[in-house]
Amino acid sequence: MSDQAALPNLNADWVNAKGAWTIHIVLIACLKILFDIIPGVSQETSWTLTNISYMFGSFLMFHWVRGVPFEFNAGAYDNLNMWEQIDNGAQYTPAKKFLLSVPIVLFLLSTHYTHYDLTYFTINFMAVLGVVIPKLPVSHRTRVGLFSGAPEDR
Repeated sequence: MSDQAALPNLNADWVNAKGAWTIHIVLIACLKILFDIIPGVSQETSWTLTNISYMFGSFLMFHWVRGVPFEFNAGAYDNLNMWEQIDNGAQYTPAKKFLLSVPIVLFLLSTHYTHYDLTYFTINFMAVLGVVIPKLPVSHRTRVGLFSGAPEDR
């Protein structure tokens, strides 16, 4: 039995819990409201800021941070980011499909509400690419980084 199968992974099991999917919609709505109440911010800018903020937070949470903040699993997940830990690394699970679709739908919404302006489209498109590409199966356990050493073990 591998170390990863010995104990439940509390770091990634929450994505299958009740309300875990709803919180993404609530966070996006709260971000949109927050940017809407700032004086002088247009609707186009508000949608783009909402898009970028969600994408940045999603990338940071699911793809940048590696390991588990808990000490009960003896380092079994130390070299894996949260996306690779979700559903024990299985691809195309309902949770991963949802988490992949949220940035795409948010991109489509922000593109529509920015009236297909090329500048806003480019910014939103680059943000969605930065989040969607690491979620694809071809990127599984792939590390890309400047000034970083070779991965310890894959």
